[in-house]
Amino acid sequence: QTVKITQVRAEVRDYVSEHLGAESGLRVLAVDETGDVKKGTATVGVQRQYSGTAGRIENCQLAVYLAPATPAGHAAIDVRLYLPKVWADDPGRRESTGVPEEVAFATKPELAAGMIEAALDAGVDADFATGDEAYGINPVLRARLQQRRLSYVLAIARTTPVMLGTGKATAETALDQVPGAAWQHRSAGDGAKGLRLYGWAWADLEPEGGGHAGLLARRNRTTGKIAYYLTWTPAPVPLQMLVTVAGMRWRIEETFQGAKELTALAEHQVRTWTSWHRWVTLAMLAYAFLAITRATETTETEPDMIPLTCNEIRHLMVSATMPRISWEHRLRWSTWRRRHQAVAKRLHFARQLILAA
Repeated sequence: QTVKITQVRAEVRDYVSEHLGAESGLRVLAVDETGDVKKGTATVGVQRQYSGTAGRIENCQLAVYLAPATPAGHAAIDVRLYLPKVWADDPGRRESTGVPEEVAFATKPELAAGMIEAALDAGVDADFATGDEAYGINPVLRARLQQRRLSYVLAIARTTPVMLGTGKATAETALDQVPGAAWQHRSAGDGAKGLRLYGWAWADLEPEGGGHAGLLARRNRTTGKIAYYLTWTPAPVPLQMLVTVAGMRWRIEETFQGAKELTALAEHQVRTWTSWHRWVTLAMLAYAFLAITRATETTETEPDMIPLTCNEIRHLMVSATMPRISWEHRLRWSTWRRRHQAVAKRLHFARQLILAA
């Protein structure tokens, strides 16, 4: 059964790569984890642990996902359930939930690295990898990406050690050496409420094993809060490219949100290894279908409407099961919603431009 589920995920991967791969523009592999809060201790992988989804320690399951993000769209193509060490070392728990013998304890960065390497081995095209602080601070993950010559933009903590030409420093103290004139206002891409404008700065670091390493910093224009990233590329790239990749990390967050709201990714009520993987794989496939339908829609969008969204496509599909409602009525409501959303988006963008002035 596990082999069959793995084969289905491979088909999801190929399906997404074929239809969401971009002939032009950046192709980014984003990794992140999401947690599902649970009651009791019998569900595979459950224990009290920190959940970024909940923002605190909870009794939960955690899983690491891999989602390619391109100009065409984004969807998850692989997943690894995090099996805590107390579970991996407990034969009774393993047997009761059907954990395969070959599954051993692995950290979340190790799970992420394994998925990225498997995707590259399967022929998935990628220009960069990206992930949040939990992955960026892991030197083993960074080394494995460099071994594959895969560029990365990974978030790190302000206390993360970095190597300057003058020696070691923390990311925070290294940034203190960057002159104020080096900061530039740039957009990390479009958000739901307009352009995501921040102040950005970049400083050279000493690379380990060749290539070009750097410290990228993002400053919130309102609060002044600074986020830090480690970057590595085999050859020099423009600052805007690094900024864009940093912004594309949010695509996996959008994938989680969309899959949970639209295809019930987190609604599983199962306890065993096999059942859990069946559920999330089907949810991934369903969301991939929505994302690809959105990306391949060829009907020209009217100027006063937003393009079709995954949410709108699902809404139309659900309405198709209601035979008493005519298609004319369904499409009229769809048009109204898209025009209303277009107005809201224009107002958000206008506000952003005023704030940026």
